[in-house]
Amino acid sequence: MEKTPFRQGGRGVAARTNRLDSYQRAHNWLGLPIAVVYKLVDDQGAYLAALIAYYGFLSVFPLALLGATVLGFVLNGNPGLQQSLLSSALADFPVIGAQIQHNIHAYTGSGLALAISVLVALYGSLGIAQASQNAMNIIWGVPRNARPNLLKARLRSLALLALLGFGVLATTALSAMATGAQSLVDGVHLGPVVGPMALLASAALNASLFVIAFRALTIRRTTLRDVALGAIAASVGWEVLQIVGTYYLAHKLKGSREVYGVFALVIGLMAWIYVEAFIVVLCAELNAVLRRRLWPRSLLTPFTDNVELTSADEHSYSSYAQAQRFKGFERIGVTFERGQPATPVAGHIPVARLPEGKEKGGEEGGAGAGERSLPAPAPKPANSD
Repeated sequence: MEKTPFRQGGRGVAARTNRLDSYQRAHNWLGLPIAVVYKLVDDQGAYLAALIAYYGFLSVFPLALLGATVLGFVLNGNPGLQQSLLSSALADFPVIGAQIQHNIHAYTGSGLALAISVLVALYGSLGIAQASQNAMNIIWGVPRNARPNLLKARLRSLALLALLGFGVLATTALSAMATGAQSLVDGVHLGPVVGPMALLASAALNASLFVIAFRALTIRRTTLRDVALGAIAASVGWEVLQIVGTYYLAHKLKGSREVYGVFALVIGLMAWIYVEAFIVVLCAELNAVLRRRLWPRSLLTPFTDNVELTSADEHSYSSYAQAQRFKGFERIGVTFERGQPATPVAGHIPVARLPEGKEKGGEEGGAGAGERSLPAPAPKPANSD
């Protein structure tokens, strides 16, 4: 019987998909990015980034209030600084500009506002550190029972905030110097020299901070080599976002009407924080995929169960199950019963396929006492015909 065009077309699509799958498995330049994206999807990386961005956005406005309060204390009784602020670009920004232009001489700080802004900013900053620790432990497949408890996690967060907060201030100052470096020494204009040097110094410091953050935010032991590539990529992304953010503030918001300016500022700030959080999560996924050799992945694994898993697929799915271990005496076994044996990957030990009804412990430990085997399915009754 002649086959329908629809089935012929379907077979053609399947053949092209199989060729593409075989190609990406054989070429790291394509297989590695696909594996990083697949692990990002498996770990729900967009939601992890959204949680980090939420606490980041929550801490921004208290920090802005803190800055405004400190500015009020500094400006009070200082006519020279008041005049300098009136002449700056800040006077053209929405809402803030109107306050500066009309109330600059009566602008004072508030002790109550200072206390409230410090407390809320600390809460939001601790939330960022907590959400980042949770994201990194998920990315590295750390079992739940091995993660720090509530008290230890917050103490780690405080230590990280003290260390990374200073570094963020330093890199921001260097980025500002790179953006607007204008220096004259003995009649020689040094702006073109100071700017690139400050930018390189800021990028190097950022990369160092990301190395520290990627290693400190997870309890899994990692080396400098394990996180170096992701830290460099995150540093480049941070610098690009700072340049884009500076341009957006200076050219898109300056002089805009107050209502439009407020909405543009809030939406732009939310988008900026989320994109940065997403880049950090993506770079952490890159580190984990490289360190644990989680590529190549089967091309169709996110879409169907009818696939031939690679050993990287099996290793990934086994680690996801092991990461849900809540107690040290809990044992989680993982088996893969369908399909043919997985394609071996160099430097990788594939998960063994066991007969039905048996279980095998994952990478965090084997099956222990008290573990029950899954019953084998009952055989189908013979056809009475």
